[in-house]
Amino acid sequence: MLKSLTKKIQSCTFFKLNYLSDDIAKPLFQKKNNFKLSKFKMFNLYSFGKKNPKKIFYVIKRTPGAGLFSNVIYVLNHILIARKHGFIPFVDFQNFNTIYNEKKKIGSYNSWEYYFKQLSNYKIKDIYNSKKVIITNNNFTFDNEYYHKIQNTNICDIADDSLKIKKIYIKEAQNFSKKYFKGKILGIHYRGTSYKTSANHPFPATKKQIIFACNKLMEKYKYDKIFLCTEDLSIFNTLVNEFKNKIICLKDSYRSYSDDAFKIYPRKKHRYRLGKEILVESLLLSKCDGFLYASSNVSEFIKYLNFKKKKKYFKLNNGTNSANEYLAKWLWHLKNFFPKILFGFDEKIKIQ
Repeated sequence: MLKSLTKKIQSCTFFKLNYLSDDIAKPLFQKKNNFKLSKFKMFNLYSFGKKNPKKIFYVIKRTPGAGLFSNVIYVLNHILIARKHGFIPFVDFQNFNTIYNEKKKIGSYNSWEYYFKQLSNYKIKDIYNSKKVIITNNNFTFDNEYYHKIQNTNICDIADDSLKIKKIYIKEAQNFSKKYFKGKILGIHYRGTSYKTSANHPFPATKKQIIFACNKLMEKYKYDKIFLCTEDLSIFNTLVNEFKNKIICLKDSYRSYSDDAFKIYPRKKHRYRLGKEILVESLLLSKCDGFLYASSNVSEFIKYLNFKKKKKYFKLNNGTNSANEYLAKWLWHLKNFFPKILFGFDEKIKIQ
C-alpha cells in the first residue's frame, strides 16, 4: 500500500508548512490566533481529495520506530499536539512500517492496531482522500518543548482517554496473575543486550549485582516469588539457576544472548509476538507488589499503570554509559571486568 500512497502523495496538492505564509496558513487550519506556524515547520500538509473539507487529519507516523513503549510515548505526545490544535489524530503504522510490522495481516496491516484501538473511527482510505491531511515527521527534534515523558500530567490524561489496550491482552495478564501470582511478588524488568552498549543509557546490572539486589529485597520485604521479565538470556538463566522455583515468567517470551530480536525471524509472527510479549509482561509487572528496574520506557509505562496505586519501586543505579557511541560499545564490559578499585562496578549496587 505504501507504493500506491507514495504515488498519491507525489501527485496530490502539497504544501511544505515552512514555506506557507500566515495568510495562506490561517484559512487552511481555521486558526486565527493560537496556531503558531513555526512550531510545525517540519510537518507536511497534503490535500488528497475533496472529502471532509472542514476537518484536518493528523497522521502520526514513525518509521522504523523503536521499542513498543517508545512508540507509545511518541504517539501520546503527538496526540497532545493534535488535541491542542483541533486536529483529528490517526496512527498510520501501515503505510509507514515500524519494526513490529508483519508481512501478513494480524487482524490489521497497521501494527498500532495489533495492540491498541485506533484513535478515531475514520478509515484510512477516507483520510487519504481528504482535503487537509498533516503527516508528521519521524521525531521531535523540531521542537523539544513538545516532548514529555508519560509521567507528565497532560500525557497521563491523554493516555487515560486515548490509549486503549486490546482486551485480549488484558485478559491474558489477568488469567496469568490469578494462576501464578500467589503470595508477595517482586517484579523485575531487566534490560540487557543492547543496553550494555547503548550510548547515554543506564548501565544494566551485572550478574553479581542483580543477584545481590534480589536477595536483599527478598529478605527485607519478604517477597515469595519473582516475576522476571528480560530479553537477556544470560541473565535469565543466571536468575533461574539462583532462585529456581521462585521464578515466574512467560515461558515463550523471546530471549537471546545478543541484541538480535529484530535482526532475525526465528518463529511464526515473531515481530508481532515481540510487541505482544512486552505488553503482557508490562501488565503483569504492574500487578506485582514491588518493582525492580533500571530506567526505560517500559518502567515509565508501568509507573503510569500504577499512577494512583501503592507499589514499592526499586531503581537500580549503576551509572550511565558514555555519550560517545564508540566508547559506549566497550565501557560496560570493561567496568564488568575490572574491580571497583579500578573503576569497575560495585557488586553491592545502589538501589533507590
